[in-house]
Amino acid sequence: MKSLQPSSFSNELTADPSRVLEPRKVSQSHYSLVDCQQFKNPELIHVSKELSQELGYNKSDLETEEFKNLVVGKGDYHDKSFAMNYGGHQFGNWAGQLGDGRAINIGEIENDQKIWQLQLKGAGPTPYSRRGDGYAVLRSSIREHLCSEAMHYLGIPTTRSLSLAVTGEQVYRDMFYDGNAAYEKGAVVCRVAPSFIRFGNFQIFAANGEIKELQQLVDYTIRHHFPHIDAKDPDKYITFFQEVATSTLTTIMHWQRVGFVHGVMNTDNLSILGLTIDYGPYGWLDDYDPNWTPNTTDNQHKRYRYGAQPEIGLWNLWQLANALFPLIEDAKALERVLDSYKVSYPIQRRQMMQAKLGLQTYEPQDESLFEELLELLVAHETDMTLFYRELITVDHTTNADGAWQTISKSYYDIEDMPAPIQNRWMDWLNLYVKRLEKESAFAKARTKQMQQTNPKYVLRNYIAQMVIDQAEAGNYKMLNKVNEMLKNPYDDQPSMDHWYVKRPDWARKKPGSSQLSCSS
Repeated sequence: MKSLQPSSFSNELTADPSRVLEPRKVSQSHYSLVDCQQFKNPELIHVSKELSQELGYNKSDLETEEFKNLVVGKGDYHDKSFAMNYGGHQFGNWAGQLGDGRAINIGEIENDQKIWQLQLKGAGPTPYSRRGDGYAVLRSSIREHLCSEAMHYLGIPTTRSLSLAVTGEQVYRDMFYDGNAAYEKGAVVCRVAPSFIRFGNFQIFAANGEIKELQQLVDYTIRHHFPHIDAKDPDKYITFFQEVATSTLTTIMHWQRVGFVHGVMNTDNLSILGLTIDYGPYGWLDDYDPNWTPNTTDNQHKRYRYGAQPEIGLWNLWQLANALFPLIEDAKALERVLDSYKVSYPIQRRQMMQAKLGLQTYEPQDESLFEELLELLVAHETDMTLFYRELITVDHTTNADGAWQTISKSYYDIEDMPAPIQNRWMDWLNLYVKRLEKESAFAKARTKQMQQTNPKYVLRNYIAQMVIDQAEAGNYKMLNKVNEMLKNPYDDQPSMDHWYVKRPDWARKKPGSSQLSCSS
């Protein structure tokens, strides 16, 4: 079986000299060595087979006790398993030291000239656990496992999930922080990524004035993850920051494209590689609502709402710029990078809307077409996923009435739609069809582009909750079926069309199906 090696992160950076496990302040150290909790009766309930193959495991490996031990915290980690030290801004406020409170990095695997880091979430306490216990529950672990892989198949940069296991132990959690705590099944997810380094890893050293450790971390990150940047280039840190800004915006625009809302875009939850990381109270838009957040903690201010995600990405990059400043000492150079984000965003937004509508060329009047559409999607509850997917069948030969019939299945409570809104929809459909007439020669290209841009199947919260309800009763059939569906989100899958529907009424306000907390 493929062997796990100590991570270059622990080999090349500074270890915390203390092995004291209790929550404490860690200084001048990039990580703390910790051991995983030894669960007595863990059960492996799902493995991402395609990812396991990418890592170099074959089918027979997955059935061994050695593999199970590896992904539940009982493997041979060469006494080098560790938790990272990082800080971060949470909901706009500096929170100080945070760190891997329930994630333990167990090593790395090299296969096909790629190096993957493996990390166990829920494998026990670390010095960064603060008020937490270091464990995770099945509920949140299913959501992370399914969504990590779903995002990969959507073509969105993301951390991956190799496996999901139940620990055989109970974990005490208050799901909505409302005083109704209860015991839940414990679980462990094996996360996989080229790196789990976050913005907050750099922030903690800058905040503490630990510039030596900051520079060591930046140099390590460039050496391993941006090797094309010349280590002798005097502008290497600015080049590094520019690439981080570019990848951050790229990923956020993918989120906007599919209607994904991260829910907790704190700086400790943004990857330095532009990966989607930390799947907590995330969600997909059902009805299109730019002000929606799936996170109950954010209900009042809606800082991390869908429509604000690009803006928050920029705000977080400002905080990273502040952290890197001691190494660069050129505020204007950093500001130029941030300005490039501001310039790129409207361009990428326009390109996204073109792709979603299948437009092969751009005309200045398209902007009004885009803006009127987005206003109409809000004016009466419209399912975002269904709308864009159904719009694919509208072409330059369709009249407005036919187009209306096509997209009508995407509306919630269509019988309650006010006549003025319906009239505006008819006007918009007429304009859209006329716009398609100008591109009739590109009809096939339009259809293909829209099919590859607008997914048919996404992991709606209510679907995840249905999987959770069954899994907590010991039935994992739906987990397997939903996972299979999410592997081909852009394809027509007739056997899965019962999931290609609007959010059911019962899920509108159901806990876990509409909104969630950070409890995991």
